[in-house]
Amino acid sequence: MMAERPTEVISKAIKEMLPPEAQLSKVDFEGPEIAIYVKNPQFIVNGERIIKQIAKTIKKRIVVRTDVQVRAEKPVAIKKILELVPPEAGVTEEDIEFDDVLGEVIIKAVEPRYVYGRERSIYKKIFVETGWRPRIIRKPPLESRLLKSIHAYLLSQSDTRRRVLQIIGERLHKDILFKDHYVRITALGGFMEVGRSAILVETTESRILLDFGFNPGASTPQQMFPRIDLVELNPEEIDAVVVTHAHLDHCGLVPYLFKYGYKGPVYTTEATRDLMTLLQLDLLDIAKREGKPLPYSLREVKEALLHTIPLKYGEVTDIAPDIRLTFYEAGHILGSAIAHIHIGNGLHNIVYTSDFKYAKTRLLDRAHTDFPRVDTLIIESTYGGAEQPPRDESERKLIELVKRTIERKGKVLIPTLSVGRAQEVMLILAEAMDRKLIPEVPVYIEGMINEVTAIHVAYPELLSREVREKIYRGENPFTHQAFKVVEDRSARKDIVESSEPVIIMATSGMLSGGPAVEYFKMMAEDPRNMLIFVNYQVEGTLGRKIKDGLRDVQIFSEGKLEIIKVNMEIHSIEGFSGHSDRSQLLRYIADISPKPKRIILNHGEVENIMAFRDSIIRYRHRLGLPRDIEIYTPRLLDSLTLVI
Repeated sequence: MMAERPTEVISKAIKEMLPPEAQLSKVDFEGPEIAIYVKNPQFIVNGERIIKQIAKTIKKRIVVRTDVQVRAEKPVAIKKILELVPPEAGVTEEDIEFDDVLGEVIIKAVEPRYVYGRERSIYKKIFVETGWRPRIIRKPPLESRLLKSIHAYLLSQSDTRRRVLQIIGERLHKDILFKDHYVRITALGGFMEVGRSAILVETTESRILLDFGFNPGASTPQQMFPRIDLVELNPEEIDAVVVTHAHLDHCGLVPYLFKYGYKGPVYTTEATRDLMTLLQLDLLDIAKREGKPLPYSLREVKEALLHTIPLKYGEVTDIAPDIRLTFYEAGHILGSAIAHIHIGNGLHNIVYTSDFKYAKTRLLDRAHTDFPRVDTLIIESTYGGAEQPPRDESERKLIELVKRTIERKGKVLIPTLSVGRAQEVMLILAEAMDRKLIPEVPVYIEGMINEVTAIHVAYPELLSREVREKIYRGENPFTHQAFKVVEDRSARKDIVESSEPVIIMATSGMLSGGPAVEYFKMMAEDPRNMLIFVNYQVEGTLGRKIKDGLRDVQIFSEGKLEIIKVNMEIHSIEGFSGHSDRSQLLRYIADISPKPKRIILNHGEVENIMAFRDSIIRYRHRLGLPRDIEIYTPRLLDSLTLVI
């Protein structure tokens, strides 16, 4: 007799445990979730205990949805929702959308608590009377046009998304074929360097990628791309891609995989999904304007988006037949995550910090340290050999430099990463102006910063408590009257040539392209002006060269070579980094629980990685590490067998 497939076994168990009043219509395998479709919405509202028991028994993620047949027609559902929701919620017909795949009605409200009602009474009524599960989100005070188009595209591609999830679900819930176990990681990028982060994790059953970015400072594809070519890794053979955060050196080449045959899932947080798509589209736009070769097209960006499965922090999820993933807060940028990889039935556990910040900032809370198990810790080492000044000292320095430039009628250029660093600086400038520490002058914002900031305010629950509470009180610091968004490139010349002092924040933060370079070219020769770097400058970028003292700059623009004489003041403030410095890295190792048996260092230039390794060895007893702790510093293409 042929053995039952895992999907058949799971379906049978669910049918036996589900009470008849649920009116089960089907069990579907949709990506990492098992979707139970029922015809009784009241059961979903009242049957949480039973649903949790089923999930605990089969050890899978369960979601219960209403059968399509019992969902009200959309116009009828909209009318019912507007009748049930009080006017204080601030919900209009335009604020109601439907996700056919998830069976959800998305309700954007100025005051979400009025949509929930006391003890979720209104929420439950909407669910039972329309058959659509309400997903209630706060209407953002800033609207991102691109974010709106991303969500509209996802909703318009319901049938495609459903097919993608079903294919992923069938591949995911299959028999484990091999009884021999091994775990191996291979450094494809981001080892003994900063940029093109990519790690291949292999088991007897699965192959997954942790990040897949590019190196913005590289001059050749061999230095820019992760080296999947040298390990003969066919994208079609990859089971899953995990993206920890939306910086291009970690996510910039994910669509490239789809260009060459990858059809699997991309796991990340919801905020990272939105930011990642935004930055990938911006990368294509910049490459096209500057005449650079495009690594992929808009089609692959859209395909990657349709294959992306967003996860919440703390949510345990199967991503391969023998691998489970859990995301935890990383404190680096909005939506950034530390990835906990659980392999086999307790066979091996990897914690991959990716980029993280083990200190509270104005924008985010610090990184997570408590995990179920830790065998191998892969930890970034960007500042492993350096100490950063205290954050308050860095803020004082920024304010003092800005004030000095304004007083001499100069202009301040702050090239910045659009994600994270820009929002930190905006918070500092807004508060400094409100406290009269600097005069209130126009702060011109150009590049992706405004779109990214709008995404930040769309996820206030992910921000620090102070910023979150301000947004909830209607005191959004990101809408300060000093902030002026530059919509037209032709305005740049007028801004630079105006007689009044201004502050300009523009991407890219490493002067590797974007509007910041154009402002730099116009401002560099005036000694009254000042350039302030507030983020890490990768080796090889123009920003790094200027930071290191280059004062005669050669820039190719529209096929011409321009020589720029740098007379403006140059300053670099390291304390705003979203990375942990040496002390914070050591403190993280001291606080992580449980302690790892092996530590692997990555994401750092050679001197920082080696200095960090020496510090761990020197202080291992103080850090609570055993004397025989294994510490590895792999180079590109090195492989480490963790279990054999």
